[in-house]
Amino acid sequence: MSHEKVCVTIVTCNSGRYIRRCLESVLRQEGVTLEIIVVDNASTDNTREILEELQCRTVRTIYSSCNLGFAEGQNRAIRAGDSEWVLTLNPDVLMRPGFLRNLLDAGRADSRAGAVCGKLLSIGPGFEPLPRPRIDSAGIYFTPAMRHFDRGWHQADERQFDRAEYVFGATAAAALYRREMIEDISLDGEFFDRDFFIYREDADVAWRAMLMGWRCLYVPAATAFHVRTANPANRRSLPAMVNMHSVKNRFLMRIKNATAGVYRRHWLAMTWRDLMVVGATIFWEPTSLAAFWHIAQCLPRTLARRRAIMARRRIPDEVLAEWFSFDPMALPVAAPSRPSAARYVPDVA
Repeated sequence: MSHEKVCVTIVTCNSGRYIRRCLESVLRQEGVTLEIIVVDNASTDNTREILEELQCRTVRTIYSSCNLGFAEGQNRAIRAGDSEWVLTLNPDVLMRPGFLRNLLDAGRADSRAGAVCGKLLSIGPGFEPLPRPRIDSAGIYFTPAMRHFDRGWHQADERQFDRAEYVFGATAAAALYRREMIEDISLDGEFFDRDFFIYREDADVAWRAMLMGWRCLYVPAATAFHVRTANPANRRSLPAMVNMHSVKNRFLMRIKNATAGVYRRHWLAMTWRDLMVVGATIFWEPTSLAAFWHIAQCLPRTLARRRAIMARRRIPDEVLAEWFSFDPMALPVAAPSRPSAARYVPDVA
């Protein structure tokens, strides 16, 4: 069997602590032809020196004179490649052997899978192993309050996520996307929304892909390690800019993707969470108040994108609403014998 080409896209910004070992784990992947494109967001540490040292026919680097953010950095890397498959990868991820091949085989077997993700395991800062394996992500899910989480995050890995399933979406820390889907759901030539800058852009893509009828497949045979610096437990230790973008993006994502039927079903949880976020921003995190000014600045463009999404949506609200659950939602890969709202897996029209 001939090797298929995969474009691995990485955005760096002062990633010198991780990027060498990350790229080495990519280059060790077998059974695929690699195209690696790195966009460096004006690093001031030794990231650029490492990238220059590793520059070769397989690794191509685009240097930016300013910090474009994760979303636009990934967009530029994706546009620079021409492979049928794109793996977005964080520089703080180490792939185990066979990671890419397992994702690719699963994606090729299901033509309606626009995204494929594996089991990400937690690893300590500096890629230091943890004393006990813990889950970082087994795909993402949404709650009725419109919050999104990584399935299994911080749980001990006891094989509870060891079967292939359809999930709401994939974390872009290590997600394989079909280029056909990227082109289908992109808006104004953008796969990730550049207004997001950083944080939640993968959840926004997952929601949009769901609306347009694409599947996301979780493949536990593909495993990798991820150093997660931003999570719900350490919000107070994060830079104020990251928290501001987090507040901004949760509302931008809602404006773009929430539908009337989903709101009717989950309005109480949605409204209660919105009030909590606004109140917390005013009384406990005033550094994030700038989020609402940015939302106002982005609103005309965001509403235009919403109109484009709703004009192209392919699944009904009664189906979509089932995917918002306080328990992590997933569906078995085996096709249901009869479609129903509870068991439906969206098909591309």
